[in-house]
Amino acid sequence: MTRAVLTSALVLGTVVSGLGTASAQTEASAVRPAAWGQCAADVLAGLPASVTPEERARLTCATQEVPVDHSRPRGEKTGIAMMKRPANDPAHKIGTIFLNPGGPGGSGLIRGAVSKNYFQPQVLDRFDVVGFDPRGVARSNPLRCFRTQEEADAVNEGWYSLPITKAEIGSSLKQSKAYTDYCKINAGPLLNHMSTEAVVRDLDIMRESVGDKQLNFVGFSYGTLIGSTYANIFPQKSRAIVIDGNVDPQLRLTNGAEYDRQRAQGFEIALDAMLKRCDAAGAAKCAFAGNARQKFEDMKAALRKNGPVTMPDGKKIGLADVVGNTAGELYSVAGINRLVTYLQAVHNALNPSAAAAFSTQSVVDTPVLNNNGGRFDEDVLPETPYTADDSYYAVNCTDKPFVRTNRFWEQTANKWEKESPTFGRYQAASDLMTCPTWPTRNPDRWIGPWNRKTPNPVVVVGNYYDPATQYLFAQRMSKELGNARLISVDSFGHCILGRAAGADAAVAKYLLNLEAPVSGSVYQPNVQPFA
Repeated sequence: MTRAVLTSALVLGTVVSGLGTASAQTEASAVRPAAWGQCAADVLAGLPASVTPEERARLTCATQEVPVDHSRPRGEKTGIAMMKRPANDPAHKIGTIFLNPGGPGGSGLIRGAVSKNYFQPQVLDRFDVVGFDPRGVARSNPLRCFRTQEEADAVNEGWYSLPITKAEIGSSLKQSKAYTDYCKINAGPLLNHMSTEAVVRDLDIMRESVGDKQLNFVGFSYGTLIGSTYANIFPQKSRAIVIDGNVDPQLRLTNGAEYDRQRAQGFEIALDAMLKRCDAAGAAKCAFAGNARQKFEDMKAALRKNGPVTMPDGKKIGLADVVGNTAGELYSVAGINRLVTYLQAVHNALNPSAAAAFSTQSVVDTPVLNNNGGRFDEDVLPETPYTADDSYYAVNCTDKPFVRTNRFWEQTANKWEKESPTFGRYQAASDLMTCPTWPTRNPDRWIGPWNRKTPNPVVVVGNYYDPATQYLFAQRMSKELGNARLISVDSFGHCILGRAAGADAAVAKYLLNLEAPVSGSVYQPNVQPFA
């Protein structure tokens, strides 16, 4: 399968920080209050149906001006798009909660509008909730490596999400280098200023612009790096920070390759637990039950040896499709329930003599890849404008240090695959392949310390079977921070707030009253797979 830069599933040499020191000398400047007004019609049109007409009418939007380079506050500016859901009880408002959904590169603009998905009602009574697109993302001056969709398609052709053969590996390395060359030419001034540290300094300006003396922040996945970085750059300005689906910040910012190697291991842990849970549930509740691990390994071996299998509807599914779809669907309980039906359908196609009548209606496509922005099946006209953004690599390749050569990629991928047989090579085909040639040298980025004490504990939330940010990362995050409480959920899926009543209640009490939960508390999710 050709990739268009990155599947949504694998949406987590040392470089010395420049901004970490230079920004300490940044000139103090007053921040103008954000000018909130009516949201654009196309922004409101993108809201899900769960946002009622009454809720839509209360939403407001603003663009916050921030420096491109925070060490030069009077230099070139860029804008951060924000959307606010106002507190239900403004007379008793505590402040504003800022949200980030992860990525990096995830659009967070509408997250405030759907914040009832994450927070209990009493939180929404007392806080405004603001979602925003970080710099270079979506509506915040998107960083784009291509001028046209045709340029992007030409580079994406021959760039494989799971390169195995010598030809696939050579082609992928060549196209990855072409991609970073395009970024050097087209990305513009933001290219050198996409670090998490820059996002955190933007966030501090946004905090000041809404009149809050201290920050309230809830971050998911990559958003946990934003929250933990803020807590260490601005510890005394931190009121309540909740981080769910945690990275290991110290490892991520000092050794990108080792961090990604351990990410692959996290996916393996989640897959293994899911297959065991499937067998325990039985075929009546899990379509793939019945020696599920062996079936899965046999499927991978057959697809690798013989190539794609043709499904009853004529669609061809290969090994990269199965691996990519498995990674993506492990992100949620609903996805896991879809995944086992998909896997059984592929198993049936590979073993037609053993397959009973089986609907293919539920066979799910491999997750859409990043750079095609969901337009993979569209016929494009000549000189079609490129409307996606390339913020994922812009952030990761700025933050995460890698050796500046691809000469040893194949050896590393082979090693990772031995350790993590399903996801090792797949993970290696992401940042490890692209960041060595990313066209920024000595970027400004925060590399620590991580142990500064905040006035109130940072609440760290971890799922036992989180695929993208394994539970060990949450444990490390809580130890690396100077003042943190770890709460855990015995759950599958990536991130959990809004899907575990006990954890939600503990977070609500913390946000409202600054009563931090007892470290080590374990909660159950609202729903388990195959229940």
